[in-house]
Amino acid sequence: MSTGFNLSSVFATVAAAVPEQEVLVHGDLRLTYAQVQAHADGFARFLASRGLGCHTERDDLAGHESGQDHVGLYLYNGPEYLEAMIASYRARAVPINVNYRYVAEELAYLLVDAGTRALVYHSCFAEQVAAVRAQVPTLDVLVQVPDESGADLLPGAVWWEDAVATPEDAAVLPEPTGDDLYVVYTGGTTGMPKGVLWRQDDMYVTSMGGTPFGTTEPYSSYEAIAENARNAAGGMTLLMALPFMHGAAQWSTFHMITSGGKIVLPEDVKSFDADAVLRTVIREGCVSLPVVGDAMVRPIIAALEAGDYDLSGLAAVNNGAAPLSPAVRARLMELLPHILVMDAAGSSETGLQMSSMSLKGMEAEAATFTPVPTTTVVAEDLSHVLSPDEAQGAGGGWLAQRGRVPLGYLGDAEKTARTFPMIDGERFSVPGGRTPGRARRRGRGTPLRALGQRAGRDRVAQLRRTGRRAARHRRRAHRPLQAAQGLPAGRPRRPLAQRQGGLPLGQGAGRRLTTPPASGGHASRRRGRPVRMTSRRSRAPRLSRPGRGSGRRPGGTRRRRTTACRATRRSGRRGSDAPRRAR
Repeated sequence: MSTGFNLSSVFATVAAAVPEQEVLVHGDLRLTYAQVQAHADGFARFLASRGLGCHTERDDLAGHESGQDHVGLYLYNGPEYLEAMIASYRARAVPINVNYRYVAEELAYLLVDAGTRALVYHSCFAEQVAAVRAQVPTLDVLVQVPDESGADLLPGAVWWEDAVATPEDAAVLPEPTGDDLYVVYTGGTTGMPKGVLWRQDDMYVTSMGGTPFGTTEPYSSYEAIAENARNAAGGMTLLMALPFMHGAAQWSTFHMITSGGKIVLPEDVKSFDADAVLRTVIREGCVSLPVVGDAMVRPIIAALEAGDYDLSGLAAVNNGAAPLSPAVRARLMELLPHILVMDAAGSSETGLQMSSMSLKGMEAEAATFTPVPTTTVVAEDLSHVLSPDEAQGAGGGWLAQRGRVPLGYLGDAEKTARTFPMIDGERFSVPGGRTPGRARRRGRGTPLRALGQRAGRDRVAQLRRTGRRAARHRRRAHRPLQAAQGLPAGRPRRPLAQRQGGLPLGQGAGRRLTTPPASGGHASRRRGRPVRMTSRRSRAPRLSRPGRGSGRRPGGTRRRRTTACRATRRSGRRGSDAPRRAR
């Protein structure tokens, strides 16, 4: 059996090293590492007493298979989310992120697809859970977290406090390993939501703090992590406005935990209030603020322009999952000239792939990122890794990740083989980013230019171009739910909402919204006008050279289209799979 870091053991290590330091603050609630550890242990015993855990070891499974029970987390941000995550890992079960914006059909699809055995949910979602529980044949454990809704406990469910109070003699907890799974469900922007399976050791080392900042070598042991937490003098304080159901929020959280840091939640976790977020940053002395693209930064800029905030203690704004447009980045740095703006690019299928940092007067070139050592480019036919010269050629290739990469997609051997191919005996992650016109590597150890921050955006374009292919994805992914409901296979009665919709605080709702949306997004500018968040609206602005994409030259004059461009538009090749010439 392989060895490595397990996320519950990482938390336990830090909790033993700095037990009285605060780890989570939410309004008037302040929890120490020791308190969260005690709650997590109690809930882990509850899960184990209900028979949840690991039933088949990793060595006996294929990449797309899970031998562990899955625990759905259908929660807003709060201490229960973090405690349930850690407890699931401790019991050798697997927490599953559930988008709380899903409607009933989408919720049922995800719970069936994940084979969910237990579900932890806020009381305000009790009605939705009651509507779908009969459609999920594997679901037999319900844990309800009380909230201001005052909803009654569902029949057969257990209150969170009672589950956490499970005594020590109720169950013997197993010993977790680095081979245990970390699973993050994608938002469904390229088809249906998919569960990406990682070894916890691989995910922790690549993206969750297992490699000290500024180095390429991971921590050598748990004792090294404990020593780092003790020497950090309280660690950093981070304001977490992103939902824990978002992979980026989980990654940032464990970065803080590894250094014995503190995570502060806004008082209102159901919407994004920029003024309240900034005042919380000041009150709690937060030095780091994670954001997701323009949709979150624009309201912050508006608040800064309208209010008076002393943010001298804020050191960094960390952006990921969606690009910052050059104008928004520039304005943010004008208003907060002392901060460091850090951009990270990657995906659920790759972890962190590349990053850039900007200071006022030392701004990084737009859309230029420094790749991590394991980011590379593979040939278009997936036969070999391209050299820097080959990667810049007209033929191009696929942006890829090697080394510590996911095992596969849950329950889908075909997509696993396609996205995580074996090349010369080594498994790669190739989520779909083409290098021509998207990214090109300019030599080993030098920045990699990405015109469009997420390499996987090419896959979105492919599905947009071919409606039949998207419909095929929906029908194929809908079959488990139809089978569970005893329905004949075929077209779903209505398509599941699967677009991210530009919403930074979730994986996408796909339903009608009334502007202005509390969590941002590309909605109508007319107040109160309902719009549908379509895939075109959800596409983040492309980071490009001045004048490109607007039809105008940098000086403001309109650029004439060439004959070749007009011919391309007539032939329908715009956005086709044919490689574009690298600039």
